[in-house]
Amino acid sequence: MQGLLRLQLLGRYAVFVCCIVLMILCGLFADHLLFGRFWAWLFAALTLVGIYDLLQTRHAITRNYPVIGHMRFMFEAVRPEMRQYFFETDAESLPFSRAQRSLVYQRAKAEPDQRPFGTTLDTYADRYEFMGHSIRTAPLADPKTFRITIGNSQCGQPYSGSVLNISAMSFGAISANAIMALNRGAKLGQFCQDTGEGSVSPYHLRHGGDLVWQIASGYFGCRNPDGSFSPEKFAARAADPRIRMIEIKVSQGAKPGHGGILPASKITPEIAETRGIPLGHDCVSPPSHSRFHTPLEMMAFVKELRELSGGKPVGFKLAIGQPWEFMAIVKAMLETGIVPDFVVVDGSEGGTGSAPVEFTDNMGVPLREALLFVHNTLVGAGLRDQIRVGAAGKIISAFDMACAMALGADWVNSARGFMFAVGCIQSRSCHTNHCPTGVATQDPLRQRAVVVTDKAERVANFHRSTLHALAELLAAAGLRHPSEIAPHHIARRVNSTEIRLFSHLFPFLEPGELLEGRGEHPFYADTWRIARADSFAPADAPRTDIRARAA
Repeated sequence: MQGLLRLQLLGRYAVFVCCIVLMILCGLFADHLLFGRFWAWLFAALTLVGIYDLLQTRHAITRNYPVIGHMRFMFEAVRPEMRQYFFETDAESLPFSRAQRSLVYQRAKAEPDQRPFGTTLDTYADRYEFMGHSIRTAPLADPKTFRITIGNSQCGQPYSGSVLNISAMSFGAISANAIMALNRGAKLGQFCQDTGEGSVSPYHLRHGGDLVWQIASGYFGCRNPDGSFSPEKFAARAADPRIRMIEIKVSQGAKPGHGGILPASKITPEIAETRGIPLGHDCVSPPSHSRFHTPLEMMAFVKELRELSGGKPVGFKLAIGQPWEFMAIVKAMLETGIVPDFVVVDGSEGGTGSAPVEFTDNMGVPLREALLFVHNTLVGAGLRDQIRVGAAGKIISAFDMACAMALGADWVNSARGFMFAVGCIQSRSCHTNHCPTGVATQDPLRQRAVVVTDKAERVANFHRSTLHALAELLAAAGLRHPSEIAPHHIARRVNSTEIRLFSHLFPFLEPGELLEGRGEHPFYADTWRIARADSFAPADAPRTDIRARAA
């Protein structure tokens, strides 16, 4: 272990050490070398730069890679020009484009984010989208008012939440310092942080930011030794006033229907204590819950968690796959009278530290279609006014938020956007434990590069600047609050000669339409017909016909 540590330090500090050695050699033999004193002063200056890099708290790269880390900034300085002539465009997503990342970095650093000389987007390209402005603009609203109340009549402790929050990221997936920076930023900006399935760690609690405790199939933080759910442990933890809502994780957009294994080698004593698992054994997250097997049992679990938490808002997060399964959950709500307080829709474009390629690329429904389906089903079942809907999946800008809200979201969550704010550079090495910025690693030497106080300010800045941009969009459209955004406010170019409003492009159900069996939207009507409250499996029906109509 010590040998491995020495190798890591040697690799990261090799240039810095060489500068020190060459400074000493050039100083000793300056009179015998050509321009000896020049080289001595040069390497002395580089040594001072390296010492400064180790002590400074602003840049994670140079803190972890003294002297040589500055090469990144040098290459980054010429990157736009190199890319312009030889490589990708600003709009090319990998998975986030340079333009998207730059927007987050600028807002996180409270720098100007204006773009000179016009858009670089092709406004005549298919799928180009825009928001329609109004001749009668509205006064610019205060972004601090962009809040919603989560909690229906069955909830004893409703929560007033921001319309932009931090999506689920577990301690273990990201570092302790990143967790603390996010939570401190959430406290500063008065928004909430989702704990992810790894439970509530001490780092989530240290700075007092609002938390959404995610309960996944592993029941981490509230499990018995055999991996089953422990009501006593849950109730004890849920009583913490910093935990404002409870979220049941049914599935995740980046890898829906797929469990996970945290190898024993990566489980630290802190992670083991946080999750309630033993050291020395692989930590397995089952692909499905053991506490419930049917929609009716799932609603009973919602009720149990609400009672055990003292009436805090309880909802669930899922990625949409087979559509009748979500409709079965909604039918169970109607049959039992148990109505969750919220549903978070996770699109298939969501991110994760590690997932099989086929799951990342080809499993699950993308956010917009999934969000619209959930919204329509709740509207058609007459439950939409009782359930708040959150959305997650590659949401970075205020316009991304507006599009999600036009399709039915009450609020949005962002994970990778806030990761960029903390310092992520999209190196895509999250699964290696060698994250160069210290965000997605448990390496104590690497994660020290994330200086909590500095990065927390950036988290709060990103949140504040994005909501300010949303306020400007709303004012230009003649609106005062995000809840006023409707499908007719957003338009999409469908071909070179036609533009259609979202209200004409997508189907929208009328309140109670599914209950009344009108059949105006055959896909919804047929899928509703085969959904069962007592099972996630569909009732006997010509399912091929439903799939054909959906296509």
